[in-house]
Amino acid sequence: MTNQIIAFQGRPGAYSDLACRTAYPGWTTLACDTFEAAIEAVHSGAAALAMLPCENSLAGRVPDTHALLPDSGLHVIGEHYQRVEHCLLALPGTRLEEVRRAHSHPMALGQVRHSLATLGLTAVTEADTAGSAQLVAQWGKKEEAAVASALAAELYGLSVLRTNIEDAAHNTTRFYVMARAPVVPPVGTPNLVTSFVFDVRNVPAALYKALGGFATNGVNMTKLESYMVDGTFTATRFMCDVDGHPEEPRLRLALEELDFFSRHVRILGVYPAAPLRLALRGS
Repeated sequence: MTNQIIAFQGRPGAYSDLACRTAYPGWTTLACDTFEAAIEAVHSGAAALAMLPCENSLAGRVPDTHALLPDSGLHVIGEHYQRVEHCLLALPGTRLEEVRRAHSHPMALGQVRHSLATLGLTAVTEADTAGSAQLVAQWGKKEEAAVASALAAELYGLSVLRTNIEDAAHNTTRFYVMARAPVVPPVGTPNLVTSFVFDVRNVPAALYKALGGFATNGVNMTKLESYMVDGTFTATRFMCDVDGHPEEPRLRLALEELDFFSRHVRILGVYPAAPLRLALRGS
């Protein structure tokens, strides 16, 4: 790609920014205020790709991404797993005993609750992790600290007082890599993932019947998420990740059966499985 710019939602130094830099070293990252803005950056050509978080091993799915993805007009061309390593950041020269408060996004604060209690720090909610680091740098007060990435410390001139203060060592976020055009590997390429959405028909056992073809054809389904559509309280839309290429016989037959029992089936992307997915599959 000639335009080596990748968009993400958040401030510079956010974990999504770190994911972009890790997956696409040497690319320029483009910070966007909202997920919609990151998607629009790709549509407008301001960025070639967007890195959108879809789920976290502790917090579960990212609702904004799941709501926007089906109608975004973009295609999934890859996935990336980013380990979330929370650091306690403060002004250079600050000693740990001088810190009184730790600022961060509520999700991050929830993931370091025990560590903050052990350190005797008061948690203070802010809009995001990287923004908290920026605020601490602007305030210039040694009693204020931020819970954010080591990248945020580098970008905002802060020191890392403690690394890996997250309470759970397996804290990992999965991202979809989005592009304007699909990039579909050839049939027969090993270790592929297919993502798609479908709307079930309003008949008894519709979901059971729609998914039956994946079981009978031996297709491994790794993700199934439900949606509320058009403001109703009935989950009629589902998003799935399955192993394989849609033109391979087993998956093709499963999708044909799915189509018979569904109102709409839309492929969002066919892409290589990330190394962490393969490692977990083999464990």
